[in-house]
Amino acid sequence: MSARLTADFWVRAYLARLQQAGIPAFIAEKGDPTAGAVLVKLATLDGRATAYQRSFDLMTGDRAWVVLAEGDEAGVDAAVARQKGFDPDLWVVEIEDRAGRHLLDEPGLSG
Repeated sequence: MSARLTADFWVRAYLARLQQAGIPAFIAEKGDPTAGAVLVKLATLDGRATAYQRSFDLMTGDRAWVVLAEGDEAGVDAAVARQKGFDPDLWVVEIEDRAGRHLLDEPGLSG
């Protein structure tokens, strides 16, 4: 039996991991502490951004981060706002990093 991490715990651990790597990040929207989904918005401080969401591969059952929206930051913000409209329990973590680092592909965060 595998225990599932709460959204609040995962977000706090993720923010700590980003802080250790010197990547500025903050909680832009706080969702349901237990079961809320998490979106990660990466702003590269040049007017561009990417929003990532967790998705399930229906064939394998694996979880992975996929791009929800990418492009000018205003357009990405609009896509995030639409998702928040669909899911009021949604967490949004915002990263501001010129190098485009998000760590979502690292062990423990990728799935």
